[in-house]
Amino acid sequence: MMQVAEIHTGQRSHPKAAMEKMPIRNVLIAGGAGYVGTLLTPQLLDAGYDVTVYDTMYYGCFLAPHPRLKIVQGDIRDTDNFRVSCEGVDAVIQLACISNDPSFELDEQLSTSINYDCFEPMVIAAKEQGVKRFIYASSSSVYGVSDAPDVTEEHPLVPLTLYNKFKGMCEPLLFKHQSPDFVCVTIRPATLCGYSPRMRLDLSVNILTNHAVNNGKITVFGGDQKRPNLHIQDMCDLYKLLLEAEDGEIAGQTFNAGYQNHTINEIAEFVRSVVEEEFPERAPIEIVRTPSNDPRSYHINSDKIARHLGFRPKRGIEDAARDLCRAFKAGLLPDSLKDERYINVKVLKSGASV
Repeated sequence: MMQVAEIHTGQRSHPKAAMEKMPIRNVLIAGGAGYVGTLLTPQLLDAGYDVTVYDTMYYGCFLAPHPRLKIVQGDIRDTDNFRVSCEGVDAVIQLACISNDPSFELDEQLSTSINYDCFEPMVIAAKEQGVKRFIYASSSSVYGVSDAPDVTEEHPLVPLTLYNKFKGMCEPLLFKHQSPDFVCVTIRPATLCGYSPRMRLDLSVNILTNHAVNNGKITVFGGDQKRPNLHIQDMCDLYKLLLEAEDGEIAGQTFNAGYQNHTINEIAEFVRSVVEEEFPERAPIEIVRTPSNDPRSYHINSDKIARHLGFRPKRGIEDAARDLCRAFKAGLLPDSLKDERYINVKVLKSGASV
């Protein structure tokens, strides 16, 4: 197991005002060097937070040094080191996991130890260190296949894979520890899309855009499955909102977070339209449909988070595709069809030690 090693340490110097309930100022992001964390971290720093990124750095680190950023190379299974890293922290955002089904299935024992076995010890360690808020990133894939017109947070969890199953099983483990001094909230986000410095090209919209731009062809597996999506910047905005929300608005709550419930084939049509507009020389881009062994299909309803927190996504699939097109034009995603660093399961297969 990897030992925690501090890479860069900043001073924490926010004065403590005399008030009953102190605002959240110090945030630890577990998995903060990942796809979402790499985009979220500098935005939290810009907003005035002190940030600790706790990550194995398995996929590298794309975070620039900052006087209020502390980067800890650590494994969430090392509870003692995680506990030490939580000292002085007000809120934890738990993003760390072996993400997506193919990556999980490479080594189920390893993945289980990371995605499930160490989760409650992490929660307990954070609470014991005086952390006031714990935000857990679950997944809307916990619903599996559903014909319901709108899948709300009360819908039964019918996961189809171990990755989905353990995401759902961690939720009640978190809420066991909910208390007035330890506010717990779970987010079930849709599939994310859009550009990040720690880019993933193994997510549906990102995959389709990459192939449209660089292959001139989009292959759609199945196509009739409905998949909700959420722009990565909307996801970052939501985490910022969860840090600012009053305790009573989020304590013990589970929220769906999605936007644009479309079929895979419809998503491909959106992507083709944007890419042909951004790269007219690539037109016409062909869409090819082929059978899929992934039947997951669901239409999530995100009305609850709009009612409770006023959160409504501002960006869509077209925005994500356009952002990616501009990243390709700027040379930010070199060798995107072959470089393994963009595909989580390929990085894991490369044999590096978690």
